[in-house]
Amino acid sequence: MKKIFDYVKDFQIGLLGIFIAFAILIVGLIVSDNVSNKNITVTGSAFEIVKSDSASWVFKVEARANSKNQAYQIVKNQIPVVEKYLLANGIAKENIDLVSQNFWETYKLNPTTGYSTSEVSAYNFSQNIKVTSNDVQKIKNLSTKILELLAQGINISSDENPQYQYSKLSELKVELLAKATKDAKQRAQSMLKSNHNRTGKIRTAKMGVFQITPVDSNSVSDMGVNDLSSIEKKVTAVANVVFEIK
Repeated sequence: MKKIFDYVKDFQIGLLGIFIAFAILIVGLIVSDNVSNKNITVTGSAFEIVKSDSASWVFKVEARANSKNQAYQIVKNQIPVVEKYLLANGIAKENIDLVSQNFWETYKLNPTTGYSTSEVSAYNFSQNIKVTSNDVQKIKNLSTKILELLAQGINISSDENPQYQYSKLSELKVELLAKATKDAKQRAQSMLKSNHNRTGKIRTAKMGVFQITPVDSNSVSDMGVNDLSSIEKKVTAVANVVFEIK
C-alpha cells in the first residue's frame, strides 16, 4: 500500500513539474514577443469647423401644353423673366447656366379602372437652371424665396437643396492629419506614463476616412461622410499610428 502511495506521490510531483516547465516556457515566449515587438497602437483625431465659401443650386422651370412645341415655347418665353429675377437677387449673369432639358407626356386615366391609358392628355417640358455664387447666403436666400415667381405664372420647382462647398478642403485635410497624428502621440504618452516608458519613432501610420458633417451632427460612416447640405461643416480626421516604445 505504501508503495502505491509513493508511486502516486511521485507521479503528482512529476506532473506538477511538467506544468511549471510549460508555464515558464509560455511566459518566456510572451516576454520575448513583447520585447521584439515593443510597440503601441493608438488612434488620434482632430477636427475643425469651417464655413463654405461657394454654393450651387439647380432648379427647373416647367410648362404643360397640348403639344411639345407649345410647352417648349412657354418655358422659352419665361426664361428671360427668371434670369431678370436672378440678376435682381445678386446672381451674376456668368453664374446662370441653362443645363439639362426634359420632355415627357402625361396620359389620360381610365375613369373605370383608374389606370393610365395610351392616350396623351398633355405634353410637358422642363428647363433646368443652375446658379452658383461665392456668396453662399445669396444662394440660400434664393432657394427660399424664388417661389415668388409663381405669382407671375412661372412654374418653379427643385428636386434638390443647394449644395455648399469649401474650396480649401484639400489643404485642411493635410493639416488635420498632422494634428491627428500629434493627438495619437499624446494619447500614447499618457498611456505609457504610468510604466515610466515613452514613445519612440513612428512604426506605421494609416489615415482613416474623413467625416465632413454638419456642426451639430454625430454621423459617421466607414466610407466617410461628405455633407453638402450645410454652410458650416465639421471636418474630422482620424489617424491610426503605431509607435515604438522606449
